[in-house]
Amino acid sequence: MTSAIPVIAIDGPSASGKGTIAQRVAEKLGWHYLDSGALYRVIALAGKQHGIAWSDELALATMTGGLDIRFERGEIFLNDENVSMAVRTEEMSRGASEVSTHPAVRRALTDLQRSFRKLPGLVADGRDMGSVIFPDAETKIFLTASAETRAQRRYKQLLEKGNHANLASVLADLQMRDARDQGRKVAPLKQCEDAELLTTDHLTIEQAVQAVLDFYAARK
Repeated sequence: MTSAIPVIAIDGPSASGKGTIAQRVAEKLGWHYLDSGALYRVIALAGKQHGIAWSDELALATMTGGLDIRFERGEIFLNDENVSMAVRTEEMSRGASEVSTHPAVRRALTDLQRSFRKLPGLVADGRDMGSVIFPDAETKIFLTASAETRAQRRYKQLLEKGNHANLASVLADLQMRDARDQGRKVAPLKQCEDAELLTTDHLTIEQAVQAVLDFYAARK
């Protein structure tokens, strides 16, 4: 039974560091890893490739049902095309935030996300891992930081990648995404009642990783 397979569900807002932290936790435990945000980025990319507007819920959901999305050795494949770099742009990040508001798209991806639950365990990060996708996860973390801290982190990442960036614009974009994620009708971003709150403003990545491992150990 898949319900007997342990899951660490890490949810939180954009640029909170949950992806990096979740991946490192998975590596330390030797578990599988699910980056649910990448799935929505893939949908945004596929929509653009098919000429479908990100606001067209029905067309996006129909398209999603016919896509072959795979994660292999840290790479993301869409219909046998390696799209690992293509989905990591700021444009696709914005697209992911928009397409994820559509209930039909979220439903189309539910079974795919749950299929990642395999032995010896799964670390999953996203916006609704603990509340919707894996509500029976034994360890749930709500990982966050202030909008200003998250904007500084995203701004630094963009500069390091050689992209032009404006801190004020990055902050405004994050605040807009927060409002969209928290305000959507289906699976809004929120801290589950049984989730541990982990605020990372003053934590290093390794400190945050250890905190998640400590939460998991305490729940075993």
